[in-house]
Amino acid sequence: MKGRPVKHSLTLKGHRTSVSLEDLFWLEFRRIARENNKTINALASEIDVSRDPEVGLASSIRVFVLQHCLASRDG
Repeated sequence: MKGRPVKHSLTLKGHRTSVSLEDLFWLEFRRIARENNKTINALASEIDVSRDPEVGLASSIRVFVLQHCLASRDG
């Protein structure tokens, strides 16, 4: 598992964009999307729409993943 960010392309609102996340975040983000019967593009679009415009998409995805993990842990 690499600690360096890995760039992947996503499609948001019909436009391609690149997002760099560490492997662990990509793995967990994909797992959350599958768990919710969504594509990673759909889940990223939801995060993109609700995020603070001053916060980047990659940071917003990381926070989303962390919040999801913490909520799952706390039951």
